[in-house]
Amino acid sequence: MIAGTLGPVASAFSICALVVPWRQHLAPGQDISKATYINDPPWLLAINAIQLALALVANVFLLLNMARRVRFGIAQPITMLGWYISAILLIALLAAGPGPLHQNLGFPADQMIWSQALWYGTWAAILYFLNASFMVVTFLGARAGYYPKDFNLTKSQRTLMLQTIMFLLYLLLGALIFSKIEGWGYLDALYWADVTLFTVGFGDLSPSTSLGRALLIPYSLVGIISLGLVIASIRSMILERGRRRVEARMEEKKRCRTVRRMTLKGDDVILNPISESDPTSPSVPPSSTESTQLENIPSSEYERRKAEFQLMRKIQDQANVRRRWIAMGISTGSWLVLWLGGALIFHKCEERYQGWSYFDGFYFCYVSFITIGYGDYTPESNAGKSFFVFWSLLTLPTMTVLISNAGVTVVKFVRDATLRLGNITILPGDDRFLGELKYAANRLTLGRCFPDYIQPVMDPRNDLSGNFDGHSDLESAGEISPDQQVEAMKRGRMHPSSLEKDTEGYGEAEGQPDGPAYAGSTFTSKVRRSLSRLRDPLQDLPVGTDFHFLLISEIQVVSRHLRRKEPRRYTFEEWAWYLRLIGEDERDPSSHGKPRANPLNPSPDGTVRHHVAHLRKGRRRRRREKVRDVGAEGVAVPTLDQSDQLKWSWVGHRSPLMGSQEESEWILDRLTCRLRESLSAERRRQLNRRPVGPNQLARRYGRGVPTPRQ
Repeated sequence: MIAGTLGPVASAFSICALVVPWRQHLAPGQDISKATYINDPPWLLAINAIQLALALVANVFLLLNMARRVRFGIAQPITMLGWYISAILLIALLAAGPGPLHQNLGFPADQMIWSQALWYGTWAAILYFLNASFMVVTFLGARAGYYPKDFNLTKSQRTLMLQTIMFLLYLLLGALIFSKIEGWGYLDALYWADVTLFTVGFGDLSPSTSLGRALLIPYSLVGIISLGLVIASIRSMILERGRRRVEARMEEKKRCRTVRRMTLKGDDVILNPISESDPTSPSVPPSSTESTQLENIPSSEYERRKAEFQLMRKIQDQANVRRRWIAMGISTGSWLVLWLGGALIFHKCEERYQGWSYFDGFYFCYVSFITIGYGDYTPESNAGKSFFVFWSLLTLPTMTVLISNAGVTVVKFVRDATLRLGNITILPGDDRFLGELKYAANRLTLGRCFPDYIQPVMDPRNDLSGNFDGHSDLESAGEISPDQQVEAMKRGRMHPSSLEKDTEGYGEAEGQPDGPAYAGSTFTSKVRRSLSRLRDPLQDLPVGTDFHFLLISEIQVVSRHLRRKEPRRYTFEEWAWYLRLIGEDERDPSSHGKPRANPLNPSPDGTVRHHVAHLRKGRRRRRREKVRDVGAEGVAVPTLDQSDQLKWSWVGHRSPLMGSQEESEWILDRLTCRLRESLSAERRRQLNRRPVGPNQLARRYGRGVPTPRQ
């Protein structure tokens, strides 16, 4: 993705290196803007044109590969070779060209200066080499199995690539138009267009003609809006798409450290499943456990799993905070490198022409970063102007990411600290004064003071933290209200037994045979609107068609969660309910195991999938499944062979909370697979129960039925 974004930038710089000669004649005392160009020799133009053509071909094949029009094995070598050859040709021109280009000038050699075109060729060579190196790493990683060979671009990634290309074309075409109108050099007009669209506005170049001033209004308006769209796409891709992957790696590292520390200290009682024979004791009794720890042992497997789930949520929250501050540190470091490094380069470029010191370059970079643009310091040298265009294209995404990271770290810290200070002093909140002091001391000492204090925080993303009713997700469908449902249940109007009595003979009236498969049809007709609200993971599930409708209703609810802007984080009761629907019971310790500090077979993103991940499609070899009935529930449950059965833990590497996949995506995939398998099992039972005659065989296989002879 980086190569796909920077590749068009490098090609744009190659165009700038080709359209203008590389040499200029600057007479003593002459203004650098009045220096005359010296035509390039034919061999330089030919080599420059060849490298530009190769780079454009490489860009085209990269885009075709990302659009899945050309295979990975064909497009990647062409892209890498094209960029490497372009970089080598430019480097060869930059290294060997100064010798022949200093000959037959007709004036003293010290009066010759390099134009902006040579410096644009330098920046293009750097970008080509970096892009090709990135592609080599991607290609080798894909061959080794670390990366997928096909690029499945998301909407934000595809949008960013197209917007980058369109913005560069808009910049180059605008520079061409204004150079003709105002009589500027093309590369000077490009520098002006960059300063204008980035809203810096130094004022060293400005349109003086009426036509140029009139065209400036629509040009700047459209350009600034396009630049804002690019900024939004950069933020969406870097901060939202890359967030979950980095967070998954940090969660795995934090999980391993937590499990290892608890095991070494002997505090891993809640990590041991409670045996079925003795539901009040762990399966592996601790050897040296204090009395206070024994009091905290959960009394049942369900409560132990809930405590384990809460521990995993705590690990996730700590990893999330750490990820945010690390991202803040990286973006701040990148910003400082561009600031301090850019100041050094501008100092070297302008020292000969304007006598800039390092502090002058430092001041100029800051004024440009913040887009103040006083205009008291502006680059005049060819190297300084070309580097400013290159430098500004790098500072744009850096400042965007820095401001976004500061919003979720520094700004959030100041806001929370202000609210805490107000709660302690003049604006007391709902919590007690002593609790606020304990929380403040715990946060300021990094958990050393009052380590057992837990601040109750309500997650605004979860509106179902207490009673797991789930009615808020389905009220918009025009269904009965929750109060009416409760009243109906109290009066017995929704009880399955009473409903069956009210509609006896329903199957006969419809011409349906009597049997268990049709006994619950009236139950479905009257309570299917309330099935999705009867979400108790400790109660038995409905059977047959009612179970299928329940799965469909939950798939609809989770799909709505998936469409939300903020990822949904489910409570333990919600997870227990959805796991029950896919065939697991949080009360059953047979599928629960003690977590390991280190995963046995980690996936490329640093985690190991949950033990039902084989239901998803992919290139990995799928495990063989068996389908069995679960007694009273009467639904099909996917099970693995006994030798392949895997036990998992909420704090383990097979936890569904681990990995880069969102929780709603995980649940939706499993519910969909469960519905498909349950319908398949129901279909097989119906085929095995009904006798198959010649008419049914004919309809099934599409053959004619032989008529009996008269």
